[in-house]
Amino acid sequence: MTQPVLSVRGVGRTFGSVVALRDVSFDIFPGETHAIMGENGAGKSTLMKILAGVQRPSRGELYLRGESVCFAGTRVAEAAGISMIHQELNLVEQLSVSANIFLGRELTNGWGVLQQGEMDRRAAELLRQLETSIDPRSLVGSLRVGDQQLVEIARALSLDSDILIMDEPTSALTESEVARLYRVADRLKARGVTILYISHRMQEVFRLADRITVLRDGRFVTTMAKSATNAREIAHLMVGRELSVRQRRLSVGSDGSSERVLRVQNLSLPWAGRCGRWRLRNVSFSVGRGEIVGLAGLMGAGRTELLECLAGASGMCYSGEVWLRGQRSEFRHPADALRAGVAMATEDRKRLGLFRGMTVRENITISALPRFSDAGVISMSREQEAVREQTESLGIRTAGSEALVTSLSGGNQQKCMLARCMLTKPDVLLLDDPTRGVDVGAKSELYVLMDRLAAAGVAMVVTSGELPELLAVCDRILVLSEGCLTGEFRGDCVTEQQIMEAATAGGRREV
Repeated sequence: MTQPVLSVRGVGRTFGSVVALRDVSFDIFPGETHAIMGENGAGKSTLMKILAGVQRPSRGELYLRGESVCFAGTRVAEAAGISMIHQELNLVEQLSVSANIFLGRELTNGWGVLQQGEMDRRAAELLRQLETSIDPRSLVGSLRVGDQQLVEIARALSLDSDILIMDEPTSALTESEVARLYRVADRLKARGVTILYISHRMQEVFRLADRITVLRDGRFVTTMAKSATNAREIAHLMVGRELSVRQRRLSVGSDGSSERVLRVQNLSLPWAGRCGRWRLRNVSFSVGRGEIVGLAGLMGAGRTELLECLAGASGMCYSGEVWLRGQRSEFRHPADALRAGVAMATEDRKRLGLFRGMTVRENITISALPRFSDAGVISMSREQEAVREQTESLGIRTAGSEALVTSLSGGNQQKCMLARCMLTKPDVLLLDDPTRGVDVGAKSELYVLMDRLAAAGVAMVVTSGELPELLAVCDRILVLSEGCLTGEFRGDCVTEQQIMEAATAGGRREV
């Protein structure tokens, strides 16, 4: 190979007493797609933030094109040709799509007057490269998290950098959108752009990467050519142990023999301000005790909207009926659903899932505080014991229960939301893309947890952007297309092709 375009030498990073990186060294070569893999908390995002100028290393050096560099901020890194797509979206919700894409680099004429039309035009062109029809004049806050992810990607592309860091860029994208991103990455690589790619999805890494670097517990483990390894070996290097292969779940309760804990009849949700348009239209299904039902569909199909209706979090009035344990229920607020035994873990943990100014303990226990209080006084010992049990059960890596939840890696933040749901002891658990940003080892642990909850009689409705995941964990899979239920399949005898056909075409199908 040629000389490295970027070299990491002995880089370390500490946050108080927490060591995020220890003496990491490796090289990145021009024009390659270099994947960085590791468990949650392995230091991947911290390292990428150092390379992008978001953070400074506590020790060690970086060499860019052979010269020692130390970026004082993201602007300095961008000027040097390095830009980053962050795992946690960094967008201003009150501004338009084009304003976010050019934030801090606004286009003006010679008189300093903002050229809004030109910004909209260039933003539209960048979005066309991503094969999406998002209106550049739309407010970012009005977009679903998947579309916001595409705006973040468009912003990075607008910088025209030589080195592009992608930190979990597909975490909120559907499979069709992931395919579009592949095409964009291929075009960038053909132009000679170097890509640093972080993903927990093995399929993506082995589709895109030339070489793979593995980190574990903040330390460098190895760098290998993709052609010299396989997914099983990489998973073993990441977690330091062998992982059992997940077999398809044998469908239980899908024949209707178990008690119907949740029943939905003709649920419809209108589009705000769009007469005659529906986010959900006449959706009917039921979930038995101990059954895991998956929701599949393309972006905008209505998966998240359906879960929000069931959890009292839609913010809009829906029509239709929801029956819980044989009694009709109407949840207009998440607190109503929680009291009735319905808990939800949202896909958008940054905006909707976490209390970012609060500790790990507070985030985990906030929905179950009555369990730890007598006469309105909270027992700290009981609360701490419950948090300890949850952190051990879910393998949450944290410096302590009093650490800010924002100090955790994205995957561990996700686990905190799941722990909060567990403490409410729900009869119905709604999981909106629960493994988003979660590593392969933690996914395996989560699947075991779901099996355990199902065995205890919890009814679950789960969405995922990964069809193989739904096929592995679900008793039944419901398919939504443009707000309508277009397919229902047993999880142990359906194929990805059947699901995709139902997701892209009308007409209900059952297997």
